[in-house]
Amino acid sequence: MMPTKRQALIALIAAALPLSAGFGQTRLYRWVDDQGVVHYGDRVPPEYANRDRDVLNDRGVTVDRQQGALTEAEQKALEDQKAAEAAERAARAEVARRDRMLLETYLSVADIEDLRDRRLELLESQIQVTELYIENLRESLDRLYVEAQRYKPYSDRQDAPELPADLAAEIESAENSIDVYEQQLQRTREDQVKLRSAFDADIERFRELKGG
Repeated sequence: MMPTKRQALIALIAAALPLSAGFGQTRLYRWVDDQGVVHYGDRVPPEYANRDRDVLNDRGVTVDRQQGALTEAEQKALEDQKAAEAAERAARAEVARRDRMLLETYLSVADIEDLRDRRLELLESQIQVTELYIENLRESLDRLYVEAQRYKPYSDRQDAPELPADLAAEIESAENSIDVYEQQLQRTREDQVKLRSAFDADIERFRELKGG
């Protein structure tokens, strides 16, 4: 079979080039410029360093494919892609881990529901205790407010004395404590909702893994 014009050209270039050290054969590169013109050579000129190129043997057969230098935008896109792929792998691994945990921890949906109810009951107890604390604090604060009516700025009397420092401190402490316990109460109620939602998701997934 007669060699093609391209093969003959490559053979001619290869014959004119020295052997590549360590390979024992000529290494040629093929790349395409911005105008779509195909170039061949034993090295890629700096102005084409960002172009992808094929590595050819002396018969013109592609033996490798090299990626050109990336632009800053291309490098950022590549890093973003790798990060997204890593995140996806981590998410799949987490799903697999949770699936194993479900199957190793529970024997039935009833087991999950039992643990859910016990956890929710514990949170409900915490809510009730916190509500009781708040109620007691408000009663104490109301008594302090009644006592403070004799003093400025709570009293409208012109000759009312200034609020004693110790009484002011007690009022401030009671108000701050109520704020703290109300925030704690809100967090506990939010935890209750999240816990129920998480157990509902576990029950649904457990049924899927068990085939309904």
